[in-house]
Amino acid sequence: MGGQQRIYKQRIASTTTLAKVFRAMEMIAASRIGAARRAATEAGPYEKALTQAVAAVAVHTDLDHPLTEEREDTNRVAILVVASDRGMAGAYSATILRESEKLIADLREEGYEPVVYTFGRRASAYFRFRGVSIEREWEGESDSPSPETAREMATVLLERFLDKDPDTGVGALHLVYTRFKTVMSQVPEVRQMLPLTVVDAPESDEERATERGFADDPSLAQPEYEFIPSAEAVLDTLLPLYVEARIHNVLLQSAASELASRQRAMHTATDNANELITKYTRLANSARQAEITQEITEIVGGADALNAS
Repeated sequence: MGGQQRIYKQRIASTTTLAKVFRAMEMIAASRIGAARRAATEAGPYEKALTQAVAAVAVHTDLDHPLTEEREDTNRVAILVVASDRGMAGAYSATILRESEKLIADLREEGYEPVVYTFGRRASAYFRFRGVSIEREWEGESDSPSPETAREMATVLLERFLDKDPDTGVGALHLVYTRFKTVMSQVPEVRQMLPLTVVDAPESDEERATERGFADDPSLAQPEYEFIPSAEAVLDTLLPLYVEARIHNVLLQSAASELASRQRAMHTATDNANELITKYTRLANSARQAEITQEITEIVGGADALNAS
C-alpha cells in the first residue's frame, strides 16, 4: 500500500506542474488575443478602401488586367495553407489541414495540378510527412504575422501567377485559412484569390442619387473619374496592393483564431488537470486509509497471538 500511495503522490505532483503550465499558456493566449483581434479588425477598412478603389477603376473603364484574366495555358493551381507554428491549440491546425486535403483531392479530380505553399510549421510538417512537395514555406509568425511577411508572400504568389511559362506559373490561387468571428467561434474557409474577382463594387449611380435626393435626375449625382497617369497604371499599382492587403488580412484572421483556439484548449486542459488532481488525491487518501487499517489489523492480530500463547 505504501508503494501505491507513493505512485499517487508522484502523479499529483506531475499533474500539478502540468496544470500550472496549461494555466500560464491560457493566460498568455488571453493577453494576446485582444491585440490580434484588434489588428484583424483594423485591417478591414484599409482592405475595403482598396476594394472600392479597384472596383471604381474596373466599373468606369474597359481595361483588362492580367490579374483578372483566366489562364488556360496551364493546369497548375497554387494553394496557400495557413496553419499554426505550435500545437496546444485544439483542432485548429487539424481542421485547416483536413480542408486543404479535401481541396487538393477535388482539384486533382478536376484535372488540375495542386502546387502547395504553407504558412506555419504544422502545415509544412504535415505535407512533408506525407510526401507532398512544398513549393515555398513560411514559419515563425503564425500568431503574430508581420506586414513584411505578407508583402513577401504576395510578391512570390503574384510572380507565379504572372509567370508566362506554363511549367512554372500557376493559373489560380486558393487560400485555406480560419476566419475569426468571435472568441468562441472560428470558421475554416477556402477562397479563390486569383484571378481577382471584385465583388464589393461601389453602389450604382441610381442608388447614390436616390440616397442624395436626386432620384428624378440621377445624372446630377454621377461622379467623374480622372485616372492619372492612366487607368492601366492605376490598376497596376492598386491590384498588387489589394492582393497584399487580402493576404495580410487572412494571416491576421488566422492569428486571432489560433490564439482563441489555444485559450480554449488550455482552459479545458487546466480543468481536466484539476479533475485528475482531485481524483488522485482521493485515491491517495484511500490508499493511506487502507494502509493504516492494515497496520492496525496486524497490531491487533499480533496482540491476540501473544495473549493466546
